[in-house]
Amino acid sequence: MEGGNAVAEAIGTFVQQYGDQYALIVTTQDWHIEPGPHWSEQPDYVDTWPVHGKAGTPNAQLHPAIAALGLDHHIKKGQYCAAYSGFEGIEDNTDDVPTREQVQAHASQTLEQLLRDHDITSVDIMGIALSHCVRDTALDAQRLGFETRVYTDLSVPVSVELGEQAVQRMAQSGITLLEGDEYVD
Repeated sequence: MEGGNAVAEAIGTFVQQYGDQYALIVTTQDWHIEPGPHWSEQPDYVDTWPVHGKAGTPNAQLHPAIAALGLDHHIKKGQYCAAYSGFEGIEDNTDDVPTREQVQAHASQTLEQLLRDHDITSVDIMGIALSHCVRDTALDAQRLGFETRVYTDLSVPVSVELGEQAVQRMAQSGITLLEGDEYVD
């Protein structure tokens, strides 16, 4: 995705600079095994995509700038469905490719449960893609009662138009949108 490397590197720098101000830092990542029609040979880049985030491949790994942070909690999503929201994934700190049964057996290890177990009440979200995964994760966080902020300049959309639509939808939902020197109070 255009701009993805730069955003990942900026996020890595952000976490190095401000990470100690957070009680918990969690990554989310596509870890697709058989996501159904989410993968398409003729993708529309709105609901269908070329093969990406294929579990167990280098393409599904965290960007090196994020992996180098040595974080302890990783949510993997979309094993058997599209799963744009991080709240649709499960905590998995391995590179294993789980079966459908293994994913279902670990359904209690969700992002929501991880946040609640650590008494987290507010979340800051950034990443790829602002127009899809960041948006849906933020909307779910807000719906679940977490105070939610999104760093728009530490996120990149699939397209400018879809990014603008996502920002508008998040703002209308009461999500705080930040950029630049507004990062950490």
